[in-house]
Amino acid sequence: MVDIKSLNMEELNEFILSLGEKKFRAKQIYEWMHVKLAGSFDEMSNISVALREKLKSECAYTKLEPVQVLTSAVDGTKKYLFQLSDGNVIESVLMRYHHGNSVCISTQAGCRMGCKFCASTLDGLERNLLPSEMLDEIYSIQRDIGERISNIVLMGSGEPLDNYDNVVKFLELISDENGLNISQRNITLSTCGLVPRIYELADRNMQITLAISLHASNDDTRKELMPVARSYSIEEILKACRYFFEKTGRRLTFEYSLVAGVNDNVEGAEALGSLLKGMNCHVNLIPVNPIKERDYKQSDKKAIERFKGKLEKYGMNVTVRREMGRDINGACGQLRKSYKETVGLAEGER
Repeated sequence: MVDIKSLNMEELNEFILSLGEKKFRAKQIYEWMHVKLAGSFDEMSNISVALREKLKSECAYTKLEPVQVLTSAVDGTKKYLFQLSDGNVIESVLMRYHHGNSVCISTQAGCRMGCKFCASTLDGLERNLLPSEMLDEIYSIQRDIGERISNIVLMGSGEPLDNYDNVVKFLELISDENGLNISQRNITLSTCGLVPRIYELADRNMQITLAISLHASNDDTRKELMPVARSYSIEEILKACRYFFEKTGRRLTFEYSLVAGVNDNVEGAEALGSLLKGMNCHVNLIPVNPIKERDYKQSDKKAIERFKGKLEKYGMNVTVRREMGRDINGACGQLRKSYKETVGLAEGER
């Protein structure tokens, strides 16, 4: 079966011609899928019934259905749990800001990176998501709220660069002027630092923002928090980041989750300032979200402000991420994990 929603315009043209249809039908179908956000072939009213039936027999049409939607009573953040066609579940988060609606999407069902403070990785990697599935996380939310999505963050469950080909295809489709046409400058891709893929992404010269999950100022601490640090040193990651900036001209973001007593001391801040000094970058400090499977605790406000102030003395542009959706398991992997546990318990009781 052809995954029709993952085809770009050129590929769709070829496919429609192979069915013996006129080329203009491809443009109509593309518009139904990526602009009008049709939920099925049956909604494509200017496509003949015969062609719709042919498409049904030849193609898989991805449409994600939410199995759970939680809305924060604190800030209006909405968390969606979507079920995939094979029964896997993934999460997406809608965050409303004054500058527009932002959606944080998953790129994999689960994750194999093993970062110690993240719930996404606790059950390992189930599988990569297809471009159509990543697209429909956004399309489903836009259909639900009836408002345009203007910003996208690839920071949900999964490591985007571990699903490189599908993620690149997704980025091309979501920013295509014939589709939703979301500017690449409004898209952030967060990675734990798969160095070879950073170089590959840089060579594509996409205008996205690259966010590096750094979380430590030395390799030993980083290895304690993130197994990927055993493969790539901080020095190697920063070298790749400089290359990314040279190729794209896009300022880098460094994500730093503050864990009490682990990476939030003044010495760590000074070391981080020294590492990043002179780079065109922004540092995003994240008070770590506690998860029940780990004993990591969030740094207190005093430690966070002290860390931030020390970095600013190095000329860094620093922000502290505003916590959103905390009351609805807003952090990566938390809702998916609790849902799987609940379903598992229910099945065990049968």
